Amino acid sequence: MPIKKTKKSLSAEASQEIKSKFNLSIFKGKKGLDSNIKFKEQRWIKFSKALQETLSIPGCSMGHIVTVRGKSNTGKSTMAIELAVEAQKMGVLPIIIMTEMKHNWDFWKKLGFDITDIKDDNGDVISHEGFFIYRDRSTLNSIEDIAKFIIDMLKEQKDGNLPYDLFFLWDSVGSIPCDMSIEKGSNNPMWNAGAIATQFGNFINQKIILSRKEDQPYTNTLFIVNKTGVAPAVGPLARPKMTNKGGDTFWFDSSLMFTFGNITNSGTSKISATKNGKKVEYALRTKIVCDKNHINGVTTAGVIISTAYGFINNTDKDIKKYKKEHSSEWIDILGEGRYETEEDDSEWEEGKNIENLTEIVDSL
Repeated sequence: MPIKKTKKSLSAEASQEIKSKFNLSIFKGKKGLDSNIKFKEQRWIKFSKALQETLSIPGCSMGHIVTVRGKSNTGKSTMAIELAVEAQKMGVLPIIIMTEMKHNWDFWKKLGFDITDIKDDNGDVISHEGFFIYRDRSTLNSIEDIAKFIIDMLKEQKDGNLPYDLFFLWDSVGSIPCDMSIEKGSNNPMWNAGAIATQFGNFINQKIILSRKEDQPYTNTLFIVNKTGVAPAVGPLARPKMTNKGGDTFWFDSSLMFTFGNITNSGTSKISATKNGKKVEYALRTKIVCDKNHINGVTTAGVIISTAYGFINNTDKDIKKYKKEHSSEWIDILGEGRYETEEDDSEWEEGKNIENLTEIVDSL
């Protein structure tokens, strides 16, 4: 029995006729959808040579949110300062937001940051000057204050009063409360995380990322130093989990995320020079991981050494070279002569006793 051919419906034929005459490019042009598509070529605020070799990543991606996290004294601030130094060299204006208040300008100078002491008639340092903008807890009391300050800087840039690419450096998230916590007299982690999600996740972070568009005259970058906590394992076979103080907004919005050290402890090994029972800690061997990379998708891990003058490669050769170049600085403490090297690796492996962890989940 012959198969009957089914005729196309009139609506299908009409649709096909319309498609045959339709020009998508013309439609986009009429609706203004054919422009503002292209992003600028990716630029980088470069890492130091040792950090580049360890991570196989050029540096901090401009026009993105970039976060570094980890325990105290693991190398986070060294990374931040090295990037601020490189930004100055590139003509990118560092805008430094310090809310943890542990920084020392002498340390910044050792790493090459260009800053000039302003002295009074008695020779006492009363201020500092240079190619940077600085704010701290003396004027920024809450998460909302930081957000207002960043928006003000972006507005001044847009109005032509701040004609530079901007490198915002906030050290650190998790060290300052939100307005509600201050008002209620209770530093509530949920409120703080909510404030960051509202002020940054829903607003400022998009402003930073949109600066990558080709029609934008400047490219802005937000570099975050994030304090961390630990969530204990939920079962006998589970592992404890690193948490981000202030919530996970910057974890979700960051294009690059770096973690120094371990989850439960610092994950570092202290290298010291010793003589006659005296000791000078001059280097810190630390683990570093790029655990999120939305630039080229490559995640890497390695070990690097942090010093008072920046990062060096994790090799005996580099350690000996550094010791030779800087051991003269330790004479006042150790005296003259030959110094032995000692290393304390008690914090290198993950902590096994997690029952008494005091840093608990601090996120939404």
